[in-house]
Amino acid sequence: MTINEIQDQIIAQFSELDDWMDRYQLLIDLGSEQEPLPEKDKNESNLIEGCQSRVWLVCDEHDGVLTFRAESDALIVKGIVTLLIQVLSGHTADEILNADLYFIHAIGLDEHLSPTRSNGLLAMLKQMRMYAMVFSENRE
Repeated sequence: MTINEIQDQIIAQFSELDDWMDRYQLLIDLGSEQEPLPEKDKNESNLIEGCQSRVWLVCDEHDGVLTFRAESDALIVKGIVTLLIQVLSGHTADEILNADLYFIHAIGLDEHLSPTRSNGLLAMLKQMRMYAMVFSENRE
């Protein structure tokens, strides 16, 4: 599935919920479905700077495809990173770097997150794109 097809699915899923409390609950539910990271991956080098809560992000590359894994100590943040993983994991570095992540605005995340969570979202996205940039440069 393409990045845009995944985004469209997420938009459809969130569009079914009118109330933002229900959308927050969906984020919490998505985060709780995420596999926890092994303790060895919860280290300083995987910790994302710029997030108020603690978020660890790991990226693996196999045959040019990037796979992300993450965990957070905050439920809503864990849901947000889970959404980012759903959209970007399983794609090439170039696909990730060229992706227009329109789902963030379409589902209202950019309007309904606190400023600190919005900063965290941007920090998570920035780190995922940094991984993609590094892997892209290493493939050249």
